[in-house]
Amino acid sequence: MKVGIICAGDQELAPFLPWIEPCAVTEKAMLRFYSGAIEGVEATALFCGVCKTNAAIAAQILIDTYQCEALINAGTAGGMDPRVKVLDTVISTQSAYWDVEEGILTEFHPWASSVFWQADEALLALAKKTVRDNDIPNVHFGRMVTGESFIEDAHRREILERFSPLSVDMETASIAHVCYVNRIPYLAVRAVTDTAEHAGTEAFERNCQAASQRAADVVRLLLRELRAAAAV
Repeated sequence: MKVGIICAGDQELAPFLPWIEPCAVTEKAMLRFYSGAIEGVEATALFCGVCKTNAAIAAQILIDTYQCEALINAGTAGGMDPRVKVLDTVISTQSAYWDVEEGILTEFHPWASSVFWQADEALLALAKKTVRDNDIPNVHFGRMVTGESFIEDAHRREILERFSPLSVDMETASIAHVCYVNRIPYLAVRAVTDTAEHAGTEAFERNCQAASQRAADVVRLLLRELRAAAAV
C-alpha cells in the first residue's frame, strides 16, 4: 500500500522529511511532494497549506498523480473536549465539517448518508494497536471537526453542542471527503496546540513544533505496524 501524508503547514511536515528514504522531490499545482519510503512503506508527503480547499487539492493529486491508496492527515489541532490537553494526540474515528449545512452533503453530491466521514476501520485498528504496543501516553480516539476559522471563544459552545468533538482543525474533513468519493481509506492523527484553557494563536505558535513532532512520531510507528501487517 502506498500512503499519502498530508500536513497543513511546513512545521507539521518537517519531522517526516528526514525519514523519507530515498527522497525524490516533485512539484505540481504549486505544491512540493516528497516521495520515498518511511519505515519501509512507500509514501508521498507534503504540506498543502491551511484550509479545506488546499487540503482537497493535495488529496486528489496524491490519489491521481502519485497513486496513493490511503491518506493520513498529520499535524496539529485545537482541543475542544475538556479532557484533551495541550500536546495530547487525537486520532480520528470520524470527522465532519462544522461550517457546512448538512443538506449540502446528503441531498446533493456525494449524497452521503451522514455528515460524518468515517475513518478507515483497518487503519483505526492498527492505530489502536500502535498506541497499545508502544505504550504511547495521552492519546484520544474520537471525532474531529473542520472549518475555515481558528477557534477561540467564538463558535466553541455551538460546535461542542452540535458535534461533541475532541478537536477542531481546518483540513481533516476535507481530506476525508476526498477519500470518501474516491473510495480509499483515510485516518487523521493530530496533536493539540491550544485549548479553551490555553487559547489563541500565541498558544498555537508556542506549541506547534512539539505537537507536530508528537503527531509525526505516532504516524511513523503506525507505518511500522502497517509494514508488519502487510508482511504477514
